[in-house]
Amino acid sequence: MVAAYVPNGLLSRLLGDRMYSVEFVLNDYVQFKFDGAPDARTPVTLSVYAWPVVEIETRTWREGDLGYADALRQLAPSLVIATSEQTGRGIRIELGTGALTIHPTAEEARVEIAMIAGWSDGAWMLWRPGKDSFEDLC
Repeated sequence: MVAAYVPNGLLSRLLGDRMYSVEFVLNDYVQFKFDGAPDARTPVTLSVYAWPVVEIETRTWREGDLGYADALRQLAPSLVIATSEQTGRGIRIELGTGALTIHPTAEEARVEIAMIAGWSDGAWMLWRPGKDSFEDLC
């Protein structure tokens, strides 16, 4: 039996974990790596296929803005202090250094928006337009 989707159910497992890496993959997407359980063989990795919005203090950066990549890099290393997931708002991860918001426009959304995996119990999540917290992007 497949477990029912619970908004922020899996994402909230990041609370207290350190985001220690921001990796740009070609010019396609970005990956964020988090400390997982000590027994994990791989880090918990959030792959984001729609460029996130970065907030640091009172400033906001979007992909294409001067300093966007620097702002992403400034987020690490830092601990996750809050997560949220909601239709119409997408995914938000708050860190001690700033925040990431993932909620593309319908035009920016690809087949997949984001994916998180790497927990030792095999848990993972794939977000797509029109589904779960992105059901507003049809």
